[in-house]
Amino acid sequence: MNRQGFDNDAYLQIQSEHIRQRIAHFGGKLYLEFGGKLFDDFHAARVLPGFAPDSKIRMLHQLREQVEIIIVINAADIEKNKVRGDLGITYDLDVLRLIDAFRESDFFVGSVVITQYNGQVAARQFRSRLETLGVPVFRHYPIAGYPSDVPLIVSADGYGKNDYAETERPLVVITSPGPGSGKMSACLSQLYHDHIRGIRSGYAKFETFPVWNLALRHPVNIAYEAATADLGDVNMIDPFHLDAYESTAINYNRDIEVFPVLRAIFQEIWGQCPYKSPTDMGVNMAGCCIRDDEIVSAAAKQEIIRRYYAAMCAQHQGLGEKEQVLKIELLMTQAGISIENRPVVAAALAKAADTDQPAAAIQMPDGAILTGKTSPLLGASSAMLLNALKYLAGLDDALHLISPTVIEPVQNLKVGHLKNRNPRLHTDELLIALAICAVADPNAKLAMDQLPKLVGCEVHSTVILSQIDGNIFRKLGVNLTCEPRYQTPKLYRK
Repeated sequence: MNRQGFDNDAYLQIQSEHIRQRIAHFGGKLYLEFGGKLFDDFHAARVLPGFAPDSKIRMLHQLREQVEIIIVINAADIEKNKVRGDLGITYDLDVLRLIDAFRESDFFVGSVVITQYNGQVAARQFRSRLETLGVPVFRHYPIAGYPSDVPLIVSADGYGKNDYAETERPLVVITSPGPGSGKMSACLSQLYHDHIRGIRSGYAKFETFPVWNLALRHPVNIAYEAATADLGDVNMIDPFHLDAYESTAINYNRDIEVFPVLRAIFQEIWGQCPYKSPTDMGVNMAGCCIRDDEIVSAAAKQEIIRRYYAAMCAQHQGLGEKEQVLKIELLMTQAGISIENRPVVAAALAKAADTDQPAAAIQMPDGAILTGKTSPLLGASSAMLLNALKYLAGLDDALHLISPTVIEPVQNLKVGHLKNRNPRLHTDELLIALAICAVADPNAKLAMDQLPKLVGCEVHSTVILSQIDGNIFRKLGVNLTCEPRYQTPKLYRK
């Protein structure tokens, strides 16, 4: 396990150089629309073993003296308190988080653009809050007939009504908290205003997936479809690229569908379109850095199965639709895989059947599979985590790292004072108890020292875990799946 199939060092070099070339192609100024995640791209890290979650930021850091950041957020998302599913925070709060993260990485954040601005109360309040914090804010307004009425869009009554963000640096990175924020339109509005002012600038798109130079049905590209099942993204052969170059490139439906409109907008602004296909617009070079296709394909297949379980759990929780589950089932068939290809599933289910209680299983870096069962002291996930740390430390499984005399006061606190009905220790409580014991017990300290080795391990639970346990596994870098059922029939859960 944990074999690498992706050359991250080569990626940092090739990708940054390719972006430099695109900047030069447009005469020294480029608006680069960034799709996906700039920080913590764990999807890419999972399907491209060797890809570091912070690779894109590290790549941009090589260009940081040239980079200016614009963060785009849709006013409608502010108004409805749209939440990032992976972080559990609203889009407006994520804008603040992103500003802090960029600044901590020594990037210049030039401004925030609020798209689809129509005087919404929440959007006005957010704009005021940002300006109070010293962040420049620009408004982009709804355009009637967008995106079909190109003459109106590219006019004083279209893009011309939008605020113009004056930028200082040659590479303007346009990013957002999530999809549907209006990044592409923000880029095109800037191009329009630059053109009016006689400033030469260009546009390109950075989208890691689908990987344009992998096969349509390559597991990495299928995994992308599984990851975006809720958005309805479908990978396709780019017909414009095929027609222009007589060669196959992979793109996805939304970019292909919008390209004729985008081309018309470019022609309206400049008199010609610089690109012959939506694939031409992209600058992603990840596909050029895959060094072992077998490793990458196996990792992507595991990601498809994980997405299948995530979709089933979302449906069970009322947060997703059955259609998403059915779509991923079809994708699994196309990839030639089933849940049987995820070994921890069978191990966890077998343990649950033996004990008639919730259970969990983890696959260790050497391939060994350990389980955890529900007990009066520990939940199944906590027991499994403790067993994994003992295994990695080479300690006897029968060894008690945490004395019951330590666990029992914690349980009394939970039930007697905090009114928690479940006395068993969650994973966070287990780790705190273990850390306390590590002060005096060398074995407990040795077990604690193994935590970094859990990164990339596969875990399956026979019940949907609490938000607390799910967050702990995410922070540990563990790849978690759950059966779509709860341990109890309660409606309110934390």
